[in-house]
This record gives sequence, C-alpha cells and structure tokens, in this order.
Amino acid sequence: MTMNFVSRWQTFRAAPHRMMFFGGAIQSLLAIAWWLSELLSRYAGFFPAPAISTPPYAAHAFLMIYGFFPFFIFGFLMTAAPNWVNGAKVEARFYAPAFLLMAAGVGLFYVGLYSGKYWLIGAVALYLAGMLTGWFALFKIVMESPHADKRHAYVVILVFLVGGLGAAAYLVWLASGQPLFLTLAISGGLWFFLLPIFVSVTHRMLPFFSSAALRDYPFHRPYWALFALLAGMYAHGVMEIAGAASWLWVADLPMMAVAFYLSWRWGLHRCFEVRLVAVLHIAFLWLGVALALYSIQSLARLAGYAVLGMAPLHALAIGYFSSMLIAMVTRVTLGHSGRPLVADGYTWALFLGFQGTAIIRIAGDLPFVPAADAVHFYLLAAGLWLVSFLLWARKYLPAYLRPRIDGRQG
Repeated sequence: MTMNFVSRWQTFRAAPHRMMFFGGAIQSLLAIAWWLSELLSRYAGFFPAPAISTPPYAAHAFLMIYGFFPFFIFGFLMTAAPNWVNGAKVEARFYAPAFLLMAAGVGLFYVGLYSGKYWLIGAVALYLAGMLTGWFALFKIVMESPHADKRHAYVVILVFLVGGLGAAAYLVWLASGQPLFLTLAISGGLWFFLLPIFVSVTHRMLPFFSSAALRDYPFHRPYWALFALLAGMYAHGVMEIAGAASWLWVADLPMMAVAFYLSWRWGLHRCFEVRLVAVLHIAFLWLGVALALYSIQSLARLAGYAVLGMAPLHALAIGYFSSMLIAMVTRVTLGHSGRPLVADGYTWALFLGFQGTAIIRIAGDLPFVPAADAVHFYLLAAGLWLVSFLLWARKYLPAYLRPRIDGRQG
C-alpha cells in the first residue's frame, strides 16, 4: 500500500504539467460548481443562500482569475517556456511546493467563505506564496538562459509578477476593506495579467502549431502586433480602473483590428483541415469578438446608453480564455502522455460545448432578453460549462496520474 502510494506520487510529480493541470481541472469544477450554486440560491431563489464572508461577485472573481487559470498557465509555461529559451527544465523542488501551496490556498478559500474573513486572508496568503514560488522557478530559468530571443519569455515573466501583485491587492482588500484594492485585483487581474499571458502564449504558439500541422503554411509572427495588443490591454485596464468606461473604445477598437488581422493572417479559413489546430484558431477568434463587444458597449455609453452588461467580459473569459485553455491543455496533455496529437470526436464535441456556453452567456445580456429571464441564460451557461469541463476532465484527468503510454519519462 505504501509503495503503491509512493509510486503514484512519483508519477504525479514527474512533470510540472501533471500537477498543475490536475489542480486546474479540479479547481475548474469546484469554482463553477460553487458559482452555479450561488446562481441557483442567491439569484434564482431555488433554495436559501448561505451567508458568506465576502460579496459573491468578489469571491467569484478571485476563484476565476487567480484560483483557476493560473494552475493551467503554470502547467503550460513550466513545460513550454524552458523550450522557448533553450533553458533547463523546471525542477520538482520548485513546482511541487508551488502546486501544494496554491492548492492549499484555494481549498482554504472555500472554507473561509463560510468560516470568516481571517480564513480568507490566510488562504490568499498561502496561494500567493505558491504563485510566487512558481514565478521564481520560471524567472530563474529565463534569466539564466543565454538564448538570443527571449521576448515572449520576458513578457510572460513580467506579466506573471503583475498577476502576483493583483493577488496581493486582493489580500490587502480583504484585510482593509478598501474598494480600490478590489478594483485593482479584478480589473488588473484581467487586463494586466490574464489577457497579456493568453495573448503572448497565443502569439508564440498558434503559428508554431499551425505550421507543424498544415502543409505550405506561411509562418507569420509579427511582434508589432503583440506589443500593440499589450499596449492596448494596459490602456484599457488603466481607463477601467479610473472609471473612464465611455472611452475604452479608444483602446479596444485598435486591439480589435489587430486581433481580426491576426485571425485572417494566421489562416482561420484553413484551420478546419486539422481539428487540433482548428480549436486554437476558433478560440483566438473570440478575442476579436470580445473586443468588438467592448467597443460597442463603450461607444454606447459615450452616447448615453447602457447595453450588453457582462457580455463582453464573458466573450473574453469563456469564449477566448476557456476555449484557448482547453485547446492548449488538450494538446499538451496528448503530446506529453505519449498519445497521438489528434482531437477525436469526443474532444471536438466538448470544445463545441464551450462555444455554446459562451454564446448562451452572452445572449443573456443582449437587449432582446427581458431582465427577468436573463438568469435562466446564466444558469444554462454555467450548467453547460460545468458538464463540458466535467466530461473533459473524465477523459484527460487520468493521464496526469498514470505513466506515459510510450514508456518515456515525464
């Protein structure tokens, strides 16, 4: 029994993506299940809502921005970033403690929601310690590498540190109650952390994966586009924090144009030749759609109208982030478990389920939907998201607990 546990633990910690993707998958299910229960109780009135230690939207924001995506981001970057810079592999002495601290922090966060604010403070502090441990491991590898081109690596390292500052701002908000720090944690977490990370990884990997799978693919990776998008994100974030919602279009329209240009230039029209490439291109298309919705919303506010509600945010968070996450993580899981790089019909159907989730959630905030009926769209979207991710986890979660089927290490 003891030897069996030791063997399983050694397999589990054999590579960073195993631990981090496993943690991200479990947390994705817990985070959305918790939010679905909040929607059913607090907003739909299906049963009495329990008292919690923080406003529901603030808990939801932390769980989705900091408690969910970073597991997957770490798993991907700890696998890919050393290859980007021809550097050393991330050592288990860094990624194992990072995972354990982050997992403990997130687990304690749920306890703190029903046990008091001090539990939440301790939970976020634990999580932040894990986040910074993982960041240091990546920082060390990137800085020690003599590789000539480390632009993508530098960007993600800097942005991840900004993400740590966002989590620290959430911690300060819990301790002080000052709303500015919550705004910094949420808006900064989205526009200064998650979006720059996702776009930087997409810019680095989407052309690479496409060129490896599609014949006669014209490789194109313009750095001007990456830095134009990064500048626009930070401009949007600053204006959002400053309360200048009517002027967000100044940043969003140019970003939208660049995003749609990259979708076209990267061959969206050809991507359906290979499903494992198609999921990447479809996911990236959502970035342009989200920025278009943000632009429409901002221009409407400038004209004195309030439209679209949270639709732009969910086009970004579900459409782009979740879809790209599934696309990238599935590819890494297949490749690093020794399986063929093929998106089978089951995986393709799950990916389409996430597209349906985004569309349904966006539809709930469109003008033709009565306010009284919007909650039904929210519930349906949350339920479909949960089922889709549950089915994805059922297929791919075992790969993190078992040895590679090709007998190789990792």
